[in-house]
Amino acid sequence: MNALIFPRLSKPLLLVLGAACLLSTPLPAQQGKVAAKPLFRDPVHDGAADPVLVWNRAEKRWFMLYTNRRANVQGLPGVAWVHGTRIGIAESVDNGASWKYRGVADINYGKPDYSLWAPDVIDDGKTYHMFLSVVPGTFPDWNAPRDIVHLTSTDLLHWDHGERLPLASERVIDATVIRLADNTWRLWYKNENDKSHIYYANSPDLFHWTHGGVAIDDRAGEGAKVFHWQGRYWMITDFWKGLAVYSSPDATKWTAQAEPILREPGTAPTDRSKGQHADVVVSGDRAYIIYFTHQGGADARPEDPLWQRHTVLQIAELLYKGGELTCDRNSPVRVWMPQPKP
Repeated sequence: MNALIFPRLSKPLLLVLGAACLLSTPLPAQQGKVAAKPLFRDPVHDGAADPVLVWNRAEKRWFMLYTNRRANVQGLPGVAWVHGTRIGIAESVDNGASWKYRGVADINYGKPDYSLWAPDVIDDGKTYHMFLSVVPGTFPDWNAPRDIVHLTSTDLLHWDHGERLPLASERVIDATVIRLADNTWRLWYKNENDKSHIYYANSPDLFHWTHGGVAIDDRAGEGAKVFHWQGRYWMITDFWKGLAVYSSPDATKWTAQAEPILREPGTAPTDRSKGQHADVVVSGDRAYIIYFTHQGGADARPEDPLWQRHTVLQIAELLYKGGELTCDRNSPVRVWMPQPKP
């Protein structure tokens, strides 16, 4: 009876059925939800910028920490709206496709009027380490000292043990940190006292740092992001005309890519200005770039002459071809960032 109901299948037919099963299984590029446009707006000041994404091990969800500029505060002199800033937190429970506001990071460092910018966060498996740009006050101009401070946390919400890093000058911002192949750590940052070139420092343990020198000196830039993907190291920097791209076999000698990314405005509402200060998340064989855009031009509100101060976060998928990186900011992005492997 079983032979009549389930006849033995021929080998060619088994191959056909097996191929059909494979085709019905979602490919990695088809997984996940299409991300919103914009990806995230801060509900307090509408000034989200300089994001960094990190997996919260305890809560099993993605956190995004970001500079929250005071874009909607009226009557502030000069660039005071970019100062007096806190670090906002958003969270995602759907593998990075959508985000909601969680609150403000509790950072135990400095005074209430200090300006906090551009966090980078490293998870060593036990402790979260933040490398934070700190301006000691709220200023109407850019003429103030700036430090990079190392803090630690066990939950990504509360941060303590702030220590100033001994870097190349008293005007340094925008840290990015990765672990190298030899298990030591390297940090890159903008040195505003040397034509805003990108410098670096080295550490065996994230606590003790040694000055390394200049990393990128072919152009000024800020907001560097370094990551490893496709068998090499990449550095993306904001040079105010889109994002410059560099690659390196060893995270020491960097070669500039001829064409920047996110230089040309997008076509979708809220994404019609150059991309700025970005984070990159490598998830499996895919990589996503999360950047911020100003809301001027076609996205300005005529009734608000200062609307161009407002910024939102966007996402695009990075593509690798012929040794270079590109991205199509106008294509819908199906985001799939499952829990990172240890």
